[in-house]
Amino acid sequence: MRNTLKRKTLGAMALLGAGLFLAVGCKSTPELTQANALALIQAKYDQAPPAGINITVSDLGMRQGIVAKYWERTKVYPNRFWADFTLTPEGKKVIKLPKGGDVIEWRPDSTTDTHFVAVVVTATANRLKARDIKDIQDETLPGVDSAKGAAFTESVDFTGVPDPLQNIAHNPGNTLSSKRQADFSLEGGAWKLHSIE
Repeated sequence: MRNTLKRKTLGAMALLGAGLFLAVGCKSTPELTQANALALIQAKYDQAPPAGINITVSDLGMRQGIVAKYWERTKVYPNRFWADFTLTPEGKKVIKLPKGGDVIEWRPDSTTDTHFVAVVVTATANRLKARDIKDIQDETLPGVDSAKGAAFTESVDFTGVPDPLQNIAHNPGNTLSSKRQADFSLEGGAWKLHSIE
């Protein structure tokens, strides 16, 4: 009976000691949730200066811009398919031209050229948005003890951009979102954004 009592006491002490060792010696890794990961990515984007959105304007977009009164045709060239379009006062409020000025030089190769485009930039400057983060996976990063990664969607933000200009931006040829990969590292007991690819 004495031996049994001694064994139970020693067993209980060993268990208590192991539990104490684990509690003091090993810190648990905090969980990286999708909401936390998304917040870290968005914080990075929010640090960048806001910028206008580049919009590729095709033949359809040129016609939509005329209807929206953003530009008007002010010159037609002898070949009948080249033209100059001048920004209207309304157009100058909502877009800028990458090279400056107020004239869009429309110069397709022929009357049937459907590939020629012009580029305009929204006057409204916004920051990129992160959304739709996917499953977070363990990763290996050089020089990092604990790392995770996740795919997400990076998209432009149309806040403050008028609807007619948004419609032009949604025409084929414009990239309004793209798939990206974010890597996170555990530093000082907290997850940090390591990189975006």
